Amino acid sequence: MDRINQIWQHPVYQEHYKKIQELENDRIFCRHTPEHFLDVARLMYIYALEEHMDLSRELIYATALLHDIGRAEQYLHDIPHDIAGTEIAREILADLNFTEQEKEQILSSIGHHRKGDSCNTLAVLLYKADKKSRNCFLCSAVSECYWSSEKKI
Repeated sequence: MDRINQIWQHPVYQEHYKKIQELENDRIFCRHTPEHFLDVARLMYIYALEEHMDLSRELIYATALLHDIGRAEQYLHDIPHDIAGTEIAREILADLNFTEQEKEQILSSIGHHRKGDSCNTLAVLLYKADKKSRNCFLCSAVSECYWSSEKKI
């Protein structure tokens, strides 16, 4: 899983990741931490195994690690995080040893992960895992939550 470590250590990834952590510092729930990214990756991998999908673990983990990287751009500049995240991920992936097909699968999945409107199997897994990884029912602010009402908390 060398390419996953390369994503995590990439300076562009770290720059955006740190901004997200600063901007979400006061949140109790729905933070975009490594735990969230790994929860999404693990769920995606389980779903892929259950459905006998031919997707590599590394491709799944790369997608999960990158899927919310555009969050800071959404908070700071009102750019939807799926759109911003696709461009940030494109920049990161350009420096790494992914095939063009893998890059396209990852970028397409990031771009569709909020709506689940893709026929790309990786995107479908990402959408499903991202939604199932949330414990919004535990949050006392669920009525004001970004996830339930498109507001930022």
